[in-house]
Amino acid sequence: MNFSEQGGITGSTRILGIIGWPVEHSLSPFMQNAALRQLGLDWVYVPFPVAPELLGQAVAGLRALNVAGFNVTIPHKSSIIPYLDALSPEASLIGAVNTVKREEDRLVGYNTDCTGFISSLRRDLGLEPEGARVVVVGAGGAARAAVTGLCQESVSSLLLVNRTEERGEELIRRVRTEFPHIQLRSASLRSLQDGDVLASADLIVNTTSIGMGGSSFSGFDLSSMKSGGGVYDMVYVPAETPLLAAARGLGLKTANGLGMLAAQGEAALRLWTGAEIPADCMKKALLSMLDGGY
Repeated sequence: MNFSEQGGITGSTRILGIIGWPVEHSLSPFMQNAALRQLGLDWVYVPFPVAPELLGQAVAGLRALNVAGFNVTIPHKSSIIPYLDALSPEASLIGAVNTVKREEDRLVGYNTDCTGFISSLRRDLGLEPEGARVVVVGAGGAARAAVTGLCQESVSSLLLVNRTEERGEELIRRVRTEFPHIQLRSASLRSLQDGDVLASADLIVNTTSIGMGGSSFSGFDLSSMKSGGGVYDMVYVPAETPLLAAARGLGLKTANGLGMLAAQGEAALRLWTGAEIPADCMKKALLSMLDGGY
């Protein structure tokens, strides 16, 4: 009898988790435990609410308790870095950690948002990023992960647009040092009103929270995008934002961020357990949960 059949916690159960403040909204415990059950592993994934002023103590406690690994969410993705022993190249470049793995006596920080985003582009949008011309909206942590992942996949060009152009330029300068062969530039959000900007794009990625609760972009006209182009919105509630609805109405390929959430979770679980994660098992669990009115 494997663990998924016997159920419950044993004396040998390995512990995973997620730290954040707040953390009650997180979907990660649901999808990670669903995958652990499917794999039949004697592991469990639990939420740890950690206030910002207690972050150092919390990391020390997780280290002392021999926790196998944990995810990191807002507001700790950058502030956790001084408490870790090492960073992966992606986490170092992005300046943010969303996954921590115990490696012998060290805690190593990773960022699986990069691989999660690229995996979702391929699975959910059917788009191969190599050689693509991309417009990314936003300059926050999600944008840093998306831009890094896209550059690692050798996009042809990338335009970053943000309300505060200076913040966008700061991100572009940071990435340009690692990817000098890619055409990278930033512009204000107003530049999206220029039809030529979108006419040359193969892919538009929204990394902002615009779209949650049905809010929509103003002055964002997708009609100039060429046939076969794709629009990716990291917002996943609602499942179809006004941006995605407009894109679908124009015959463009569309995908929301649920696939990215699932894929980054798969990458994290693979890091921790070394197991091969069944394709889409986490996304199916998430869809089931959201369909149930979560």
